[in-house]
Amino acid sequence: MPTSYPNTPDGRYFVVRGRLWRRSNPALDEETRSRLVRDLMSARRAVRDAKGDSMATTEARRRVDAAKVALGERGSVWWDDGAPDFNRHMAKNTPYADWFDSL
Repeated sequence: MPTSYPNTPDGRYFVVRGRLWRRSNPALDEETRSRLVRDLMSARRAVRDAKGDSMATTEARRRVDAAKVALGERGSVWWDDGAPDFNRHMAKNTPYADWFDSL
């Protein structure tokens, strides 16, 4: 059974165990997003399979990071209103605290 995590009202983050995680850029077209997700999953499998090989692990992690940056989950924010990035912050320590408390 899939787990559903709450999204912040502005759609920028989802919350897991009280921590904000940046969502993918909603402006990506479905074809691009699907390709990047496939790339991410392939890179994650490569990390798993590279255990014990430091060069392969480093390359696989680089691929994971590149996919996450392309999806908008890391790197520069995908919104353009100048709002700060609270990725990986605890919701209770951000402007989303009241919203999170109301869940």
